Order: sequence, then C-alpha cells, then structure tokens
Amino acid sequence: MQVKINGIETRYVLSNEGGGPWLTFIHQLGGDLSVWDQLAGYFRDNYTVLRYDLRGHGKTAVSGEPFGVADLSRDLAALLDVLGAPTTHLVGMSMGGMIAQQFALDYPSRIDTLTIADTTAGTPPEGRAVWDQRAAAARKDGMASLVPATLSRWLTPDFQAAHPEAVEQIQEVLTHTLPEGYAMACEALRDFDLRGKLGTVRRPTLAVAGRHDTGTPPAATQAIADAIEGAQFELLDAAHLAPIEQSHRFAALLETFLEKPV
Repeated sequence: MQVKINGIETRYVLSNEGGGPWLTFIHQLGGDLSVWDQLAGYFRDNYTVLRYDLRGHGKTAVSGEPFGVADLSRDLAALLDVLGAPTTHLVGMSMGGMIAQQFALDYPSRIDTLTIADTTAGTPPEGRAVWDQRAAAARKDGMASLVPATLSRWLTPDFQAAHPEAVEQIQEVLTHTLPEGYAMACEALRDFDLRGKLGTVRRPTLAVAGRHDTGTPPAATQAIADAIEGAQFELLDAAHLAPIEQSHRFAALLETFLEKPV
C-alpha cells in the first residue's frame, strides 16, 4: 500500500489478521520493510503488525530536502494517524532503533512499549566523519561500493554460509537502495544525539544487541538500557542485524516482553 506522508509517497504493509494491539517494526539504514517478513508472520495472529519503508528506502520516495531523525519520527506519527492507530508497540533496529528512541521522546503517550536493537543514542563527534564518508561513497560510486563491507558488519560469516537465501534478499535490498536516499539518511544519523535525554522515557523498554556487532558495539545499546529506568538488556549471538540472525530467539524475547503487564 502507498500513502502520502508529509509530502512523501510512502509504502507500508499492514497485517491485522489477529486484530490485536498495534506492533510497528522500523528497518535499518539500507534496508526496507521486507527485513521483517519472518517476524511479522510470527506476530500477525495476535497483533496488528505495521511495517513501512523509510524515506528514500524500498518503495518510499526520496525526500526533497535534508531531514533529521526527528523528521523520521514525525513521519511515523503521521502514518499512524492515517491508519487510525492511537498507540503502538514499537520495534526498531539500527537506524530504526534511533527513530524509535526519538519517537518515544516526541510522542510518549503514543507508545505502549519500546524495543530497540543494535543501535545507539547518538553519534559522538569522532564518529561523524564515518557517516559523511558513507554518504559521499553512495553518491559518487553507487550502493554496490558499500555492499561488501556493510554485509560483513551486518551478519556473521556463519549465518551468511548457512542462510544464503536470506543474505541474498538483504543484499538485493541494500544494492537497490537509492544512493541519495541512503546518503541523506547517513547525514541524519550523523547529527543524531539523544544522549542525556533518555532518562525521561517512562515506557517499558527492551534493548537487544548482537555480541559480534562491530559497527554498533553492544555497549552502545546497553548504555541506552542503562539510561532508561527498568529497561531490560539482552545479548544475542549475532552481528548487527541480531533480530534477523537470531530471529527465533528475538521473537521469543519480544513475545515474552510484550505479554508483560504495562
């Protein structure tokens, strides 16, 4: 399905066979909603599951002007408005986790629970150049130039060897991400910083990290859990896309977490 959100044609998929509470998944930089296919299938009998493509990703149009993570948070709020969702459980991975944190601060009354995976609360000054380099590489050399290094950060060698079909789909999406969409998102992440603000989050929070994540070390995700009162932290045997690489374990953790009384 397509809908215009804040002037941008946005693709979303809604699975509401169960007609239960809303559960929204937000994908990573260089990904699209398909990365959640398996997990959406797991939860759709008991939840109204929403997935969507971020600006400049998948089949969502590229933004006409620069944007920040706060704009991506507003996109989600507008999408929920259009679909008639007053509140949602929110799950975000990597860049999606940054958007989820921003949304929890911007719209605290609209979030039931917060689940973040393989993410950080902000880019330190020494890390800003990396985002500029990736943005420049996408614009100059295209996405193919970024694929090998990105996949090596995202997935362990063991997973890549054991699940070539899953890797192929993730690689296909990354390769066909629009360079300008990717670059603009890199610049948004470069400027992202919620450190010092997360102590105001009062929603139940689950933070998950991959033990072998070199791009976003587990300590960065654990720091978010430490900043939010009562947050739960879990470490999985995976690299950066821990919810995908350890999908069964992640689904079990998420299912147990969502069933806790709020």
